Amino acid sequence: MYLNTAKRFSKVDSPVTSTPIFAGYAAALRCELIERSRELAERNKLPHSFTFGEMPAVVFESYNEGKAHGNFMSASYRAIVHDASWRKRLTKVHTQLSRSHSLFRNSRACELDSCTSSDALLMNIFCHPHANRSAHLRALLGVDESAIPEFGVRARVPLVTRKFDRTEVDLRFGDLLIEAKLTETDFQSKQKKYLETYRDLKEVFDLKLLPYKGDIYFGYQLIRNVLAAYAQACSFCVLADQRRPDLREMWYSVLQAVQPVTLRLRCKMLTWQELAAVLPRDLQLFLNRKYGILSNSKNG
Repeated sequence: MYLNTAKRFSKVDSPVTSTPIFAGYAAALRCELIERSRELAERNKLPHSFTFGEMPAVVFESYNEGKAHGNFMSASYRAIVHDASWRKRLTKVHTQLSRSHSLFRNSRACELDSCTSSDALLMNIFCHPHANRSAHLRALLGVDESAIPEFGVRARVPLVTRKFDRTEVDLRFGDLLIEAKLTETDFQSKQKKYLETYRDLKEVFDLKLLPYKGDIYFGYQLIRNVLAAYAQACSFCVLADQRRPDLREMWYSVLQAVQPVTLRLRCKMLTWQELAAVLPRDLQLFLNRKYGILSNSKNG
């Protein structure tokens, strides 16, 4: 388990300077997703390639004249290509590809082409025409019927300079901000001096309770998004896989440091498995087959 207090964090190796404590959880899930996608691509003869390296990921491609894509459920992909703002998300450059073209056999690959992309999983669910209109899903997330999914929205966290942070939140669904995780190793880390550029940091967080080692604070993305929720009077939800207890532990390590009670009550974590329980049957089958995500209602 991740250590929940800042004091105890000093007893472990820093994820910044050594192998992350729970890299094993991320690696195990990554291996499973890659194998599932490889079998899916070969069985259905879907256009794909592989990254180079010790654990080559499957990189899917569009086919049928751009009307289908191996990394997406058909209904979701049709909705994506017919919505200009959603379609633009498909061209998001892969962060590894931007650093080194040698990592990919397919130099045109984008981030959402990868079988381990949390953004692709997010869009598979929230772009599905029946899922995003589901009263059950909206009730679970606490959003009203007028909410529309917006991907890659600027977080606009206020800075002490009276400017705003320019990083993105994965999804805004009405007045709910969502951070999605799948095989990412952690929530990133930042030096204290970086965090202190945020205007509301000390008003929102008890810094002594945040997970840190020395001047390095862990769970940066969580901290930033909670600050965004505070500034915009929104709610915040982390979506992660139940096979990632390390991410859950980090979330609660950050949540315990949130000082305003009303804000703490607006923050939550859900698993993809919990989400799957309220999704349409065809989408449930797709998530189980491609990601091994089985709804909690079927897990007992």
